[in-house]
Amino acid sequence: MKILIILPNWLGDAVMATPAIELLGTYYPSARFTFVGSHVSIEALKYHPKCERAVVDDTKKAKNRIKATYELAKKLGSFDMAISFRNQIHSSLLLKLTGSFFCVAKKSWHSMFLLSHTPSIKTDKHLSKQYAELAMINTDEWNKITPKLHLYIEPEKFGKPTLGINAGATYGSAKRWYPERFAQVAVEFSDRYDIVIFGGPNEVEMADEIESHLKSLHVTNYTNLAGKTNIKELCSLIGGCSLFVTNDSGPMHVAAAYDVPTVSIFGPTKHTETSQWMNKKSSIVRHDMECAPCMRRECPLGHHECMKSITAAEVIEAVKELNP
Repeated sequence: MKILIILPNWLGDAVMATPAIELLGTYYPSARFTFVGSHVSIEALKYHPKCERAVVDDTKKAKNRIKATYELAKKLGSFDMAISFRNQIHSSLLLKLTGSFFCVAKKSWHSMFLLSHTPSIKTDKHLSKQYAELAMINTDEWNKITPKLHLYIEPEKFGKPTLGINAGATYGSAKRWYPERFAQVAVEFSDRYDIVIFGGPNEVEMADEIESHLKSLHVTNYTNLAGKTNIKELCSLIGGCSLFVTNDSGPMHVAAAYDVPTVSIFGPTKHTETSQWMNKKSSIVRHDMECAPCMRRECPLGHHECMKSITAAEVIEAVKELNP
Protein backbone atom coordinates (compact mmCIF):
# COMPACT_ATOMS: atom_id res chain seq x y z
CA MET A 1 0.00 0.00 0.00
CA LYS A 2 1.51 3.30 -1.11
CA ILE A 3 1.01 6.15 1.37
CA LEU A 4 2.08 9.75 0.79
CA ILE A 5 2.79 11.71 3.97
CA ILE A 6 3.38 15.45 3.94
CA LEU A 7 5.38 16.11 7.09
CA PRO A 8 5.21 19.18 9.31
CA ASN A 9 7.91 21.76 8.57
CA TRP A 10 9.39 22.13 12.05
CA LEU A 11 11.67 19.49 13.57
CA GLY A 12 9.66 19.20 16.77
CA ASP A 13 6.34 18.90 14.97
CA ALA A 14 7.79 16.29 12.62
CA VAL A 15 8.97 14.22 15.60
CA MET A 16 5.55 14.62 17.25
CA ALA A 17 4.03 13.15 14.06
CA THR A 18 6.02 9.92 14.42
CA PRO A 19 3.42 8.16 16.61
CA ALA A 20 0.85 8.73 13.84
CA ILE A 21 3.28 7.31 11.29
CA GLU A 22 3.91 4.27 13.50
CA LEU A 23 0.14 3.72 13.75
CA LEU A 24 -0.17 3.86 9.96
CA GLY A 25 2.65 1.34 9.60
CA THR A 26 0.99 -1.01 12.07
CA TYR A 27 -2.55 -0.65 10.73
CA TYR A 28 -1.38 -1.12 7.13
CA PRO A 29 1.37 -3.80 7.38
CA SER A 30 2.16 -3.55 3.66
CA ALA A 31 2.55 0.24 3.82
CA ARG A 32 5.31 1.90 1.83
CA PHE A 33 5.78 5.55 2.73
CA THR A 34 6.76 8.51 0.61
CA PHE A 35 7.68 11.47 2.81
CA VAL A 36 7.50 15.04 1.53
CA GLY A 37 8.64 17.86 3.77
CA SER A 38 11.17 20.50 4.69
CA HIS A 39 14.87 19.66 4.67
CA VAL A 40 14.81 19.40 8.46
CA SER A 41 11.82 17.07 8.73
CA ILE A 42 13.03 14.84 5.88
CA GLU A 43 16.51 14.49 7.36
CA ALA A 44 15.05 13.41 10.70
CA LEU A 45 12.42 10.95 9.45
CA LYS A 46 13.78 9.50 6.20
CA TYR A 47 15.39 6.56 8.03
CA HIS A 48 12.03 4.96 8.78
CA PRO A 49 12.21 1.34 7.55
CA LYS A 50 8.95 1.71 5.60
CA CYS A 51 10.09 4.90 3.86
CA GLU A 52 10.95 4.12 0.25
CA ARG A 53 11.17 7.74 -0.93
CA ALA A 54 11.90 11.06 0.79
CA VAL A 55 11.47 14.34 -1.09
CA VAL A 56 12.32 17.85 0.09
CA ASP A 57 9.55 20.28 -0.84
CA ASP A 58 11.23 23.35 -2.32
CA THR A 59 8.12 24.75 -4.02
CA LYS A 60 8.10 27.77 -1.71
CA LYS A 61 11.30 28.98 -3.42
CA ALA A 62 9.78 28.82 -6.92
CA LYS A 63 8.69 31.94 -8.81
CA ASN A 64 5.33 30.28 -9.44
CA ARG A 65 4.53 28.06 -6.47
CA ILE A 66 1.31 26.68 -7.95
CA LYS A 67 3.16 25.54 -11.06
CA ALA A 68 5.96 24.06 -8.94
CA THR A 69 3.37 22.25 -6.80
CA TYR A 70 1.78 20.79 -9.92
CA GLU A 71 5.16 19.60 -11.19
CA LEU A 72 6.00 18.03 -7.83
CA ALA A 73 2.63 16.24 -7.74
CA LYS A 74 3.19 14.75 -11.20
CA LYS A 75 6.69 13.68 -10.17
CA LEU A 76 5.28 11.91 -7.11
CA GLY A 77 2.39 10.17 -8.89
CA SER A 78 -0.74 8.80 -7.25
CA PHE A 79 -1.09 6.88 -3.96
CA ASP A 80 -3.53 4.57 -2.23
CA MET A 81 -3.65 7.11 0.58
CA ALA A 82 -2.29 10.64 0.89
CA ILE A 83 -2.21 12.58 4.14
CA SER A 84 -0.96 16.03 5.08
CA PHE A 85 0.10 16.95 8.60
CA ARG A 86 0.37 20.57 7.43
CA ASN A 87 -2.69 22.79 7.48
CA GLN A 88 -1.63 24.78 4.45
CA ILE A 89 -3.26 25.45 1.07
CA HIS A 90 -0.32 24.34 -1.07
CA SER A 91 -0.16 21.05 0.83
CA SER A 92 -3.85 20.43 0.16
CA LEU A 93 -3.27 21.32 -3.47
CA LEU A 94 -0.34 18.92 -3.70
CA LEU A 95 -2.46 16.04 -2.43
CA LYS A 96 -5.23 16.88 -4.88
CA LEU A 97 -2.88 17.11 -7.84
CA THR A 98 -1.34 13.68 -7.24
CA GLY A 99 -4.66 12.22 -8.34
CA SER A 100 -4.88 10.10 -5.22
CA PHE A 101 -8.48 9.19 -4.37
CA PHE A 102 -8.17 8.97 -0.55
CA CYS A 103 -6.72 12.32 0.57
CA VAL A 104 -6.72 13.41 4.21
CA ALA A 105 -6.00 16.75 5.90
CA LYS A 106 -7.36 18.66 8.85
CA LYS A 107 -10.57 20.51 8.11
CA SER A 108 -10.04 23.98 6.62
CA TRP A 109 -11.59 26.00 3.82
CA HIS A 110 -9.00 24.77 1.30
CA SER A 111 -8.91 21.11 2.38
CA MET A 112 -12.73 20.93 2.31
CA PHE A 113 -12.70 22.30 -1.22
CA LEU A 114 -9.90 20.07 -2.52
CA LEU A 115 -9.79 16.79 -0.59
CA SER A 116 -11.94 13.74 0.07
CA HIS A 117 -11.53 13.45 3.86
CA THR A 118 -11.25 16.50 6.13
CA PRO A 119 -11.98 15.64 9.76
CA SER A 120 -12.36 18.31 12.43
CA ILE A 121 -9.55 17.75 14.91
CA LYS A 122 -9.99 19.41 18.28
CA THR A 123 -6.91 21.11 19.70
CA ASP A 124 -7.73 20.21 23.32
CA LYS A 125 -5.17 17.41 23.32
CA HIS A 126 -1.47 16.87 22.75
CA LEU A 127 -0.30 17.49 19.18
CA SER A 128 0.86 13.88 18.87
CA LYS A 129 -2.70 12.74 19.55
CA GLN A 130 -4.06 15.28 17.07
CA TYR A 131 -1.77 13.88 14.36
CA ALA A 132 -2.71 10.32 15.32
CA GLU A 133 -6.42 11.11 15.10
CA LEU A 134 -5.89 12.58 11.65
CA ALA A 135 -3.91 9.56 10.43
CA MET A 136 -6.35 7.01 11.83
CA ILE A 137 -9.43 8.60 10.27
CA ASN A 138 -12.45 6.26 10.24
CA THR A 139 -10.90 4.09 12.98
CA ASP A 140 -10.55 4.44 16.74
CA GLU A 141 -6.96 3.19 16.82
CA TRP A 142 -5.57 6.60 17.84
CA ASN A 143 -7.87 6.66 20.88
CA LYS A 144 -6.79 3.21 22.11
CA ILE A 145 -3.13 4.11 22.41
CA THR A 146 -0.98 6.69 20.73
CA PRO A 147 2.53 5.22 20.76
CA LYS A 148 5.77 6.89 21.78
CA LEU A 149 7.82 9.17 19.59
CA HIS A 150 10.24 7.20 17.45
CA LEU A 151 13.33 8.07 15.44
CA TYR A 152 15.35 5.48 13.52
CA ILE A 153 18.73 7.15 14.03
CA GLU A 154 21.17 5.32 16.30
CA PRO A 155 22.01 7.29 19.46
CA GLU A 156 25.60 8.27 20.15
CA LYS A 157 27.48 6.31 22.81
CA PHE A 158 29.36 8.78 25.01
CA GLY A 159 32.22 7.52 27.13
CA LYS A 160 31.00 9.48 30.19
CA PRO A 161 27.65 10.67 31.57
CA THR A 162 26.69 13.68 29.47
CA LEU A 163 24.43 16.67 30.09
CA GLY A 164 23.01 18.29 26.96
CA ILE A 165 22.17 22.00 27.04
CA ASN A 166 19.87 23.50 24.41
CA ALA A 167 19.32 27.26 24.75
CA GLY A 168 17.78 27.75 21.32
CA ALA A 169 14.23 27.62 19.99
CA THR A 170 13.83 28.28 16.28
CA TYR A 171 10.25 29.59 16.56
CA GLY A 172 11.26 32.86 18.25
CA SER A 173 12.95 34.68 21.12
CA ALA A 174 9.91 34.43 23.42
CA LYS A 175 10.55 30.69 23.88
CA ARG A 176 14.18 31.17 24.92
CA TRP A 177 15.44 31.13 28.47
CA TYR A 178 18.71 32.96 29.11
CA PRO A 179 22.23 31.73 28.25
CA GLU A 180 23.74 32.80 31.57
CA ARG A 181 21.12 30.75 33.44
CA PHE A 182 21.71 27.70 31.26
CA ALA A 183 25.40 28.16 32.12
CA GLN A 184 24.61 28.20 35.85
CA VAL A 185 22.78 24.89 35.46
CA ALA A 186 25.68 23.40 33.51
CA VAL A 187 28.19 24.52 36.15
CA GLU A 188 26.14 22.92 38.93
CA PHE A 189 26.41 19.49 37.31
CA SER A 190 29.81 19.78 35.63
CA ASP A 191 31.49 17.69 38.34
CA ARG A 192 29.24 14.72 37.41
CA TYR A 193 28.61 15.20 33.71
CA ASP A 194 30.45 16.29 30.64
CA ILE A 195 28.59 19.20 29.03
CA VAL A 196 27.48 19.38 25.40
CA ILE A 197 26.05 22.68 24.16
CA PHE A 198 23.61 22.32 21.26
CA GLY A 199 22.22 24.88 18.85
CA GLY A 200 21.39 25.52 15.23
CA PRO A 201 23.23 27.80 12.80
CA ASN A 202 21.26 30.82 14.04
CA GLU A 203 21.89 29.99 17.69
CA VAL A 204 25.67 30.04 17.72
CA GLU A 205 25.80 33.39 19.53
CA MET A 206 23.74 32.05 22.45
CA ALA A 207 25.86 28.91 22.65
CA ASP A 208 29.04 31.00 22.61
CA GLU A 209 27.67 33.05 25.48
CA ILE A 210 27.11 29.88 27.50
CA GLU A 211 30.65 28.79 26.66
CA SER A 212 32.01 32.16 27.77
CA HIS A 213 30.30 31.81 31.16
CA LEU A 214 31.68 28.28 31.58
CA LYS A 215 35.20 29.48 30.77
CA SER A 216 34.94 32.31 33.29
CA LEU A 217 34.04 29.78 35.97
CA HIS A 218 36.92 27.47 34.95
CA VAL A 219 34.70 24.68 33.62
CA THR A 220 36.62 22.82 30.92
CA ASN A 221 34.72 19.55 30.32
CA TYR A 222 32.34 20.93 27.72
CA THR A 223 31.91 20.77 23.94
CA ASN A 224 30.15 23.51 21.99
CA LEU A 225 28.46 21.94 18.95
CA ALA A 226 26.17 24.83 18.02
CA GLY A 227 26.03 25.21 14.25
CA LYS A 228 28.34 22.23 13.77
CA THR A 229 25.92 19.32 13.35
CA ASN A 230 23.57 18.17 10.65
CA ILE A 231 20.11 16.87 11.61
CA LYS A 232 21.16 13.22 11.79
CA GLU A 233 24.15 14.06 13.99
CA LEU A 234 22.01 16.31 16.19
CA CYS A 235 19.48 13.53 16.79
CA SER A 236 22.17 10.95 17.46
CA LEU A 237 24.05 13.15 19.91
CA ILE A 238 20.93 14.19 21.82
CA GLY A 239 19.87 10.55 21.93
CA GLY A 240 23.12 9.66 23.67
CA CYS A 241 22.80 12.23 26.46
CA SER A 242 22.25 11.15 30.06
CA LEU A 243 20.35 14.37 30.85
CA PHE A 244 18.94 17.20 28.78
CA VAL A 245 17.96 20.75 29.75
CA THR A 246 16.15 22.65 27.05
CA ASN A 247 13.60 25.22 25.98
CA ASP A 248 10.39 24.08 24.28
CA SER A 249 11.98 23.23 20.94
CA GLY A 250 12.64 20.59 18.30
CA PRO A 251 15.60 19.13 20.22
CA MET A 252 13.31 18.72 23.24
CA HIS A 253 11.13 16.33 21.23
CA VAL A 254 14.19 14.54 19.87
CA ALA A 255 15.25 13.89 23.47
CA ALA A 256 11.78 12.49 24.19
CA ALA A 257 12.08 10.08 21.27
CA TYR A 258 15.12 8.56 23.00
CA ASP A 259 13.65 8.67 26.54
CA VAL A 260 16.43 11.01 27.68
CA PRO A 261 15.66 12.41 31.16
CA THR A 262 14.73 16.01 30.36
CA VAL A 263 13.91 19.27 32.10
CA SER A 264 11.97 21.53 29.72
CA ILE A 265 11.50 25.26 30.28
CA PHE A 266 8.16 26.63 29.07
CA GLY A 267 7.05 30.25 28.80
CA PRO A 268 4.74 31.46 26.02
CA THR A 269 3.69 28.07 24.61
CA LYS A 270 1.07 25.48 25.59
CA HIS A 271 2.76 22.74 27.60
CA THR A 272 -0.41 20.65 27.37
CA GLU A 273 -0.07 20.56 23.59
CA THR A 274 3.68 20.45 22.94
CA SER A 275 5.36 18.99 26.03
CA GLN A 276 7.38 15.81 25.68
CA TRP A 277 5.10 12.97 24.64
CA MET A 278 5.30 9.83 26.81
CA ASN A 279 8.75 10.46 28.24
CA LYS A 280 8.46 9.10 31.77
CA LYS A 281 11.55 10.99 32.88
CA SER A 282 10.36 14.43 31.89
CA SER A 283 9.86 17.54 34.01
CA ILE A 284 8.50 20.96 33.07
CA VAL A 285 9.50 24.25 34.69
CA ARG A 286 6.97 27.01 34.07
CA HIS A 287 5.08 29.77 35.87
CA ASP A 288 1.35 30.42 35.62
CA MET A 289 0.83 33.93 34.29
CA GLU A 290 -2.19 35.86 33.04
CA CYS A 291 -0.46 36.65 29.75
CA ALA A 292 0.74 33.09 29.06
CA PRO A 293 0.52 31.15 26.89
CA CYS A 294 0.46 33.95 24.33
CA MET A 295 1.94 31.79 21.52
CA ARG A 296 3.88 34.78 20.17
CA ARG A 297 7.36 34.67 18.65
CA GLU A 298 8.38 37.72 20.69
CA CYS A 299 6.94 38.96 23.98
CA PRO A 300 4.08 41.30 22.96
CA LEU A 301 4.27 43.13 26.31
CA GLY A 302 8.02 43.59 26.22
CA HIS A 303 8.73 42.19 29.71
CA HIS A 304 9.23 38.44 28.98
CA GLU A 305 8.26 37.64 32.58
CA CYS A 306 7.17 34.10 31.70
CA MET A 307 10.85 33.28 31.17
CA LYS A 308 12.56 36.01 33.19
CA SER A 309 10.85 34.87 36.39
CA ILE A 310 12.25 31.32 36.09
CA THR A 311 15.49 31.09 38.06
CA ALA A 312 18.49 28.85 37.57
CA ALA A 313 17.89 27.49 41.08
CA GLU A 314 14.43 26.22 40.04
CA VAL A 315 15.81 24.41 37.03
CA ILE A 316 18.70 22.95 39.03
CA GLU A 317 16.23 21.63 41.61
CA ALA A 318 14.06 20.13 38.83
CA VAL A 319 17.10 18.31 37.44
CA LYS A 320 17.97 16.95 40.90
CA GLU A 321 14.40 15.74 41.47
CA LEU A 322 14.31 14.10 38.04
CA ASN A 323 17.68 12.41 38.36
CA PRO A 324 18.74 12.37 42.04
